[in-house]
Amino acid sequence: MNPKEIERFFKGIAKDFNEDATVYLTGAAAGALMGGLRPSLDVDFGVELKNSKKWEQLTAAIEKNKVLTGLGSNYDEDIDRWGMITLMDYQKHSPLFKQYGKLKVKVLEPAYWSIGKMTRYLEPDIADMEMVFRKKKVSAALLTGVWGKALKSSPRSASLLLFRKQVEDFLVHSGSEIWGNAFDAAGAIKDFHQSAGIPDPK
Repeated sequence: MNPKEIERFFKGIAKDFNEDATVYLTGAAAGALMGGLRPSLDVDFGVELKNSKKWEQLTAAIEKNKVLTGLGSNYDEDIDRWGMITLMDYQKHSPLFKQYGKLKVKVLEPAYWSIGKMTRYLEPDIADMEMVFRKKKVSAALLTGVWGKALKSSPRSASLLLFRKQVEDFLVHSGSEIWGNAFDAAGAIKDFHQSAGIPDPK
């Protein structure tokens, strides 16, 4: 999947669904638009409709264009429900990519996009984050702040400890790949803990 295929997909939806709607693009498709190169055929996004009664018509347009483009897609009124770690106010952190007719396509900022990647934390997710953070020059300070706030804001569950360990692992093993050999993983983990409200060990 490349940017041209993604654009073709949403152009087709806009042509078949002439109503006010906003898409919040995440997952591999968002990664592709931010410089990622991992092969994928899935377009994952949240949707806000001005008229919620038009959901069935929108679904029909999406399904039609999945067939026409050969792309798969997962979509929801609120992608925050997809994981146990909240995406917080991701709508406010999704700049406009392009508008097709009445359809606005927005892409989650790298830090907010990465919450879902960090929650899943498979090898392809790690590779996606490394590439996007390098290309977009995303600072470790921004990431540790957003990840910490997401952890602190999420409902209590066993997923919180797993997310914490995955953030720590990423900073230790991927930090120097992204920010250079002088990267201070221990310091970044401390910043993450402070943002998450994790007390210093006694």
